[in-house]
Amino acid sequence: MNDTDIFGYTGKVCVVTGSSNGMGLATAKLLVSLGAQVYAVSRSSTKVEGLAADILCDLSKKASIDEAFVKIPEKIDCFFGVAGLSGSKTDYQTTFHCDFTSNKYITEQYLRPRMGRGGSITFVSSTAGLNWEKHQKEQNRIVHAPTWEETDHALGRLPAISPPNFAYIFAKRCLSQYAAEQALALGKAGIRVNNVMPGATDTGLKDEFEKMAGGKEALLNETGVSHRLASPEEMAGPIVFLGSEMSSFISGVDLCVDSADRTEKILKMKKDNMNIPATSPLVLSIAKKTMAQKIK
Repeated sequence: MNDTDIFGYTGKVCVVTGSSNGMGLATAKLLVSLGAQVYAVSRSSTKVEGLAADILCDLSKKASIDEAFVKIPEKIDCFFGVAGLSGSKTDYQTTFHCDFTSNKYITEQYLRPRMGRGGSITFVSSTAGLNWEKHQKEQNRIVHAPTWEETDHALGRLPAISPPNFAYIFAKRCLSQYAAEQALALGKAGIRVNNVMPGATDTGLKDEFEKMAGGKEALLNETGVSHRLASPEEMAGPIVFLGSEMSSFISGVDLCVDSADRTEKILKMKKDNMNIPATSPLVLSIAKKTMAQKIK
């Protein structure tokens, strides 16, 4: 790293999922501006000048991921798993596989073989992934399922789950746990793994999250001291920082980017409504009734 390239991205092969909009798009733009060779992987075309490749991919399907990575170099320096679905418009399995299973599959099938010492993996979960360490018992059977097919089978054995947005919560917790475990496992090979937990952000999913939260004010109540939604660029900065050489001694971190919302909950200034099981039949039945009331 030279004095002018303080982030160390010049010439590096960077893969960004969910790059066609929101914080994924902002991340791709920032990486290109820093001299990276950016391979954009998303359901829709990524409109950024200077990309190394714009690759269409349905991250909820293993075969589509396999087709995408044929188009990506054998050596990958940095990975940014930004893609995600809210569960508001997709079924449980599709939401979960996009938000969690795709990241695990890409890591084990493509990043482990193609990433060497000095590489970095930055997952983007959510503040919905907070409290993951308190619910490992329900997450372990999914996080530790050896294959995509066995993950799918394990999901099918969960209690009947509705509304599907609970897939978002469960997937983000599983991803946060997986990131922590991989920081230890891949650290032996000199690869850093970190997890960014964005708070409420003004992306293409804003309307869906407002509906899930019970309205605009309910969503704004989860935005900490700022009482506003973050911009995608305000999330891209921390994401790109964690993947860079500026954070070369940072690994295994859950970086909560939420304008102190979590701090308010830790200090008991507001209730943490997310600290509940994500697959309990009782919790889910209550959540279903609550969600139905909010939608009316």
